Amino acid sequence: MTRLPTALRGLVTVLTAVLATTATTTTARATPDAEAPPDFVALSSVDPTILQEIRYFTPHNFVGTRVDGYQQPLCILTRPAAEALHQAQRRLLRQGYTLKVYDCYRPQRAVDHFVRWAEDLDDQTMKGEFYPDVDKTRLFEDGYIAEKSGHSRGSTMDLTLVRLPALPTRPYRPGEPLVPCYAPQDARFPDNSVDMGTGYDCFDTLSHTLDQRVQGRQRANRLLLKSTLEDLGFVNLAEEWWHYTFKPELHPDTYFDFPVSWKSLSGKH
Repeated sequence: MTRLPTALRGLVTVLTAVLATTATTTTARATPDAEAPPDFVALSSVDPTILQEIRYFTPHNFVGTRVDGYQQPLCILTRPAAEALHQAQRRLLRQGYTLKVYDCYRPQRAVDHFVRWAEDLDDQTMKGEFYPDVDKTRLFEDGYIAEKSGHSRGSTMDLTLVRLPALPTRPYRPGEPLVPCYAPQDARFPDNSVDMGTGYDCFDTLSHTLDQRVQGRQRANRLLLKSTLEDLGFVNLAEEWWHYTFKPELHPDTYFDFPVSWKSLSGKH
């Protein structure tokens, strides 16, 4: 076997690594006017009865402001994921519940916004509600923030259950007093959902779906959501009771970056 010069061997090693990375993960780079692929749909076009409270379009989230890429309060998903949610909704309606989504497809620019926020240690605006017991210097190490999100692939959503008839939820007023996300339900920020033991996006181990400290009605609510969705092909992220991915994913290796807007759907609505 012919031995390559040291410099050339190094170049080959680098190129091999780059090609391997490219083969396994693709990030779709997009302009602000980029369109979604044709297999993405608005959830409301598949099931208009599922409630939507898209938190990252509002300031009521751990960042404290509308997140980059959320141009409209809209749930966008791959069609198979949306149709599977429709089947889950049909089952839950018969039991007196409706689904409510907090987040669906999430553009890469939104994930980048999360990363910039996490690196800004001086911004602690929403700590009192969303991460009261977590030092912001540990958000990456503890897995609360990452540079890629499965949401950007289009088959992952954050959701909860609401008992029917659904009552309205008042809007968050920036600057209002914050209450820890793990406080009792009647003390937390009001949400028309059932009691899951913590609020949405609570950076705390109590958010782990099967945390043994969560019992009674709270645990039963988590298990109802979990069993209903898992029976239809969804997989729960064990650290977040609200986080589910429909399998198999249409785009398991692609992280999209088109904005959350009707315009991105190319008139499919």
